[in-house]
Amino acid sequence: MSDLFAGLKVMVVDDSKTIRRTAETLLKKQGCEVVTGVDGYDALSKIADYKPDIIFIDIMMPRLDGYQTCALVKSNKEFGKTPIIMLSSKDGVFDKAKGRVVGSDNYLTKPFSRDELLNAISGQLSD
Repeated sequence: MSDLFAGLKVMVVDDSKTIRRTAETLLKKQGCEVVTGVDGYDALSKIADYKPDIIFIDIMMPRLDGYQTCALVKSNKEFGKTPIIMLSSKDGVFDKAKGRVVGSDNYLTKPFSRDELLNAISGQLSD
């Protein structure tokens, strides 16, 4: 690929170990630094330390869902401009619309391919 991804800090928040592992493997092969979170609380506790360049958040998670997590990150002065891509197993119009309302920058349907994942990132970086 390109140097676009080298050293990029990506956070992947999903309660599915499979999704986290898949995304982490794909991204590390591109030279990204990856940190994962199992839910919204986990993500929020790691964001301040890690300061990711881009964040993927699953919508359906226990305790604090993706919409709530996204809204909290976007309302934070320091991280409000960080691109957030929502992850969902449903390709629903309602989910996409609700994601936009809470400030998400894009939407990716699971399971995603390597190219879909990388295109979602490069789409945010080229804005």
